[in-house]
Amino acid sequence: MKTFKKFEIFLRNFTFAFYLLITVPTLGTLIVLLSLCQTGKRIIPKIQHFWLSNMVRIAGVRLEVRGLEHIRPEENYIFAANHQSQFDIPVIGTILPHKISWLAKKSLFKIPFFGWGLLAAGCVPIDRENPRKGLESLMLAVGKTKEGFSVLIFPEGTRSPDGRLQPFKVGGFILAIKSGLPVVPIAICGTREVLPKGKLLLKPGLVRVKIFPPIPTKGLTLRDKHKLAELVRLRIADGLKSGCR
Repeated sequence: MKTFKKFEIFLRNFTFAFYLLITVPTLGTLIVLLSLCQTGKRIIPKIQHFWLSNMVRIAGVRLEVRGLEHIRPEENYIFAANHQSQFDIPVIGTILPHKISWLAKKSLFKIPFFGWGLLAAGCVPIDRENPRKGLESLMLAVGKTKEGFSVLIFPEGTRSPDGRLQPFKVGGFILAIKSGLPVVPIAICGTREVLPKGKLLLKPGLVRVKIFPPIPTKGLTLRDKHKLAELVRLRIADGLKSGCR
């Protein structure tokens, strides 16, 4: 049984790597070309969903999602999730039916095809080392919300090394208040077991996601950013405590 399991993991990782090798240059180029016209831009979210959902299937990840009834596909939100793994993005991109932009570290945008596709798809590079540049990125993200994007943020700023929820940075909540969009807390359980921080080997498994009701930001000012961050953190912490059930 253990031998079969090891073979399954090897086969899934080989297939996953081959899938990325083939799709990153082809879909990255396609997204860049589609971004040149309005009709093409409307197709890009479908390509993103196709790409990410196939990643989840190939990896052998099973999803259990609770709380989808709290959000509407036709409305825009700031989605705020805990961050345990690089696999958080494929999971969220699979379950959410929205056109999503996310803030990603600027080094990712330098990767040929992949980075070009990120930029063309509406994602925003962020410089974590330069506060002024970071603020400029937040303003770019506010602009994306006016173009019909929802935005995904990871308020911890980086992946948790041990799965425990880390302190929240307030930049993403400045974005929420500036945009006026509701914040939707999302708790993710299980991605750390699928792909831990610092590891390259994927393991099949169960990932649970709990989506909480949106928190309105209309009428809030920047003085409320810490209270908003703490409210979102408390909800995500509750979700993690219950195992996202």
